[in-house]
Amino acid sequence: MIPLFVHKSPRLLKAFYTPFVWNISTDENIIYLTFDDGPIPDVTEWVLEQLERFNAKATFFCIGDNVLKYPDIFSQLVVNGHSIGNHTQNHLNGWKTDDSTYWQNVAQCQKILPVKTNLFRPPYGRIKLSQAKPLLNNYHIVMWEVLTGDFEKYLSPEHCLEKTLKHTQAGSIVVMHDSLKAWRNMSYVLPRFLEHFSALGYRFEALPQQVSVEFKLGEAMKVY
Repeated sequence: MIPLFVHKSPRLLKAFYTPFVWNISTDENIIYLTFDDGPIPDVTEWVLEQLERFNAKATFFCIGDNVLKYPDIFSQLVVNGHSIGNHTQNHLNGWKTDDSTYWQNVAQCQKILPVKTNLFRPPYGRIKLSQAKPLLNNYHIVMWEVLTGDFEKYLSPEHCLEKTLKHTQAGSIVVMHDSLKAWRNMSYVLPRFLEHFSALGYRFEALPQQVSVEFKLGEAMKVY
């Protein structure tokens, strides 16, 4: 029996954290794929190849320390037209980190990123409201509507794919991970996910960096 794993963000959670971005309201067949924890050799490069196969753009929430280690791979993300987000310098869990240390770690990542970004995703999706409040002055805090669970060893690749296909719809922000930990599941899910929705006429776009009418915090977020 597979333990309970919540692949779709609950309405109550989204309603409580309304300043955060959970999905994009749209009448078009658009999906917003996002990748956390990279860039790293081989895995991130493979992801880029899969995205190119389907003319797909995505958003990569990068760990600053990995950007320092692998600047050439990071450059490929930018050259290929993908969007970049801040994922802290050292993948900090906000629930286990004091506010000052957390803010410094976010700022450290921002400082070393070669490109400016207004997008931030808290690692593990765990951030205190006291940490989030000042960050909202400079960032869109991007969560997700669909969590693939690719990082969970007890979930099979088939299960991850089935649930991800089931819960994804127009405007969904979907999370995968370009990490070694997620490789077994992510490498199975990603090409099949791209193929499935491409055949249905969907396109994959990167999250916009600037606030627009369609991307206004708290107003354009459609709660399903």
